[in-house]
Amino acid sequence: MRAFVTGGTGFVGANLVRLLLERGYEVKALVRANSCLDNLASLDIEIVKGDLNDRDLAQKMRGCRVLFHVAAQYSLWQRDRNSLYHNNVLGTRNVLAAARQAKIERTVHTSSVAAIGVGGNGKPVDETYQSAVDKLVGDYKKSKYYAEREADKAVKLGQDIVIVNPSTPIGALDIKPTPTGEIILRFLRRQMPFYVDTGLNLIDVRDVAWGHLLALEKGKTGDRYILGNQNLTFQQLLAKLEAITGLPAPKRKILFQIPYTAAWLDEKVLAPLGKKPSLALDGVRMSRQKMFYDAAKAVSHLSLPQSSIDRALADAVNWFHRYQK
Repeated sequence: MRAFVTGGTGFVGANLVRLLLERGYEVKALVRANSCLDNLASLDIEIVKGDLNDRDLAQKMRGCRVLFHVAAQYSLWQRDRNSLYHNNVLGTRNVLAAARQAKIERTVHTSSVAAIGVGGNGKPVDETYQSAVDKLVGDYKKSKYYAEREADKAVKLGQDIVIVNPSTPIGALDIKPTPTGEIILRFLRRQMPFYVDTGLNLIDVRDVAWGHLLALEKGKTGDRYILGNQNLTFQQLLAKLEAITGLPAPKRKILFQIPYTAAWLDEKVLAPLGKKPSLALDGVRMSRQKMFYDAAKAVSHLSLPQSSIDRALADAVNWFHRYQK
């Protein structure tokens, strides 16, 4: 089986590529010309240079039977609004059209719980829930919502596509890093004197990779599956990091208005003057919500693994210690 993978240099993609190789797949990975290839170093795969919006993408997919469309731009900066829609929405439209032309038999489209939205009062939600698009915080979440609608349209055209919605992956190979990886790094560097009253659903990134493969093998065409595991408040997450590292977790909760004001000044006042912002306004706005999810459908229908979050956090800590040196 030959698989075409977009986003293979990233956190989820690199873990997926490794799993595919372990399971006997041949892998062809699309990478941008300026991508860091550290996550793919020494792997026995075919690398093709290109972009999600390339006109010749179908030709690059030729010879592959399945597609994992993992690539997406992640940014919470409001200045990146146009590029988010260009890459995540139009890019997905082009990738799926190319897959039709290349006679790809089945596609797994990587969406996100960001596209689903959040329930009220911290209530976990499942695949049947959908926030109104205008209630999704920030253009990243909206772009992932509209990208998922592109997948829905393609299914209606007869394309065999399964959608997966990862929550918050943690583990090794978080090269960029992701926002959660950045939290771990800030914790390790003692740059987190306070915490905010928010919550996340965490999952081992290797389980996310398995979720993609299981979706390919067992998923129902047109369905979406939340790839998640454990709901934790931010304070509980920091307590786990304290137990793993021996470093003290911050004990003081900060009022939402303080980081919000700082982020507003960063993006609305200082950034237009040429200063690189350090705090994303949409990121702070997201922190007001507890982003809790129920992955029972993926566990039941796909046999999604539910590996230890403590072990995944320890893997992330150990990997950051090695990679950052």
